[in-house]
Amino acid sequence: MKFETISIHRGEEPDFREGASGDVVIPIHLSSTFARVEVDKPTGGYEYSRTLNPTRKALEQRLATIENGKFAFAFSSGAAASTVLLLSFIKSGSHIIAGDDLYGGSRRIFEKIFRKNYNIQIDYIDTTDCINIEAAIRENTRLIWIETPSNPLLKISDIKAISKIARENKILFVVDNTFATPYLQNPLDLGSDIVLHSTTKYINGHSDSIGGAIVVKDEDLATVIRFNQNAAGAILSPFDSYMVLRGIKTLSIRMERHCENAQKITEFLSKHTKVRKVYYPGLVDHPQHTIAKTQMRGYGGMISFEIEGGIYEARRFLSNLKIISLAESLGGVESLIEHPATMTHMSVPHEHRIKVGITDSLIRFSVGIENIDDLISDLDNALRSI
Repeated sequence: MKFETISIHRGEEPDFREGASGDVVIPIHLSSTFARVEVDKPTGGYEYSRTLNPTRKALEQRLATIENGKFAFAFSSGAAASTVLLLSFIKSGSHIIAGDDLYGGSRRIFEKIFRKNYNIQIDYIDTTDCINIEAAIRENTRLIWIETPSNPLLKISDIKAISKIARENKILFVVDNTFATPYLQNPLDLGSDIVLHSTTKYINGHSDSIGGAIVVKDEDLATVIRFNQNAAGAILSPFDSYMVLRGIKTLSIRMERHCENAQKITEFLSKHTKVRKVYYPGLVDHPQHTIAKTQMRGYGGMISFEIEGGIYEARRFLSNLKIISLAESLGGVESLIEHPATMTHMSVPHEHRIKVGITDSLIRFSVGIENIDDLISDLDNALRSI
C-alpha cells in the first residue's frame, strides 16, 4: 500500500472476530490495567497500560509503517523520547556529535542533564560537511545526532553519507525527522539507525497534543528502547495516542499544502526589500539544495528569514502580524511564527547563537495551510511596519 493508504488504515484494521464490534476507528482504551484468567497469561498480551495499551499500540504500528521501520515507540513528548534514547545508548564518559544549530530543547537536555550530571562530552558541529564529522569522532563517540532540515537554520545534512561514516566507526546514527516528516523523508531507508520525532508537530498537525516517537528497524535496539520506555514510564496517553492517530490520516494532504504555501511565501520574501536573507531548502541557491532534492520528496513547510534591522525591528514585525500567531512550536494547520533568539533557542549561549547564525533578526516561520493570499498579505503588512 502507498503512504496515503497506510497512514489511514495501519493499526486500525477492523476486528471482525466473534464478539468484536468492527470499529473503523480504534477506541480510546482508558483502562490502566487488564484482567486475566490465568496468573501467568496476560489477556491479549496486555497487563498494565504503561507497558502496553491497545490505542498506543495502534499508533506505534502506524508510526513504524510510515517511517519504513519495524518498531516504534510513542512517548509523552519529544523531549521524553530524546531523554529515553540517551539513557538507552550512552553511559558516563560517552561522546556525542550533534548539529551546531540543534533545537534549543535538545541542547538543554544534552547540557543541563547529561553533560552536567553524567560527564557526557558533546561537540556541536556543522554536519552539512562530512569532513567535520570525521574530524570530531573519538574513541568514545557513541552517537551522531542530526536534524535535517535543522532547527532553525534549515541546513541539510547528507543522511546516506553520514550513515556510511557512522557504520564504519560503529557509531549509532540518530536523525530527528520532525521538520521533514515521514511523508517527505525516510532516514532509515538512507541508512540511519534511529529516527526521532516530536509528534506534537506535523505528525499530529493540529497543535492539540504533546508527544514524541522513536522508530527503528533493528530488533536489538528496539528491545533496549522498549525496556527503558516501560521502566521510565514516559509513555503517550491513550487519548493523545488517539489524537495522533487521527492526525496522521491527513498528514499527506497537509504536507502537500504546507510545501505549496512555503514555496510561494519563500518567493515573496526573497524579493521583499525588508528581508535580508531567506533560508529554505527549496531555493536553488540554498547551499544544500541538491542534497535536499536527492533525499527529500518535498522541501517542507518551515522557512527562516532575516529581516533588515535587529531585535527592535524583529519585535515590531512580529507584533504587527494579525493572522499568523506569535507562538512556539510548529507543524500545525495554523501558521505559527517565532523569534529563536528570545524563544526556542534562548537557552543556547549568546556567543554560540551568533557564531552559527541565530541572530537577533532571524525569524522562524511554520507555514500553515491557510489561503496563501491571506498569509502573504499579513506578512507584507507587518514587514511594512518596520
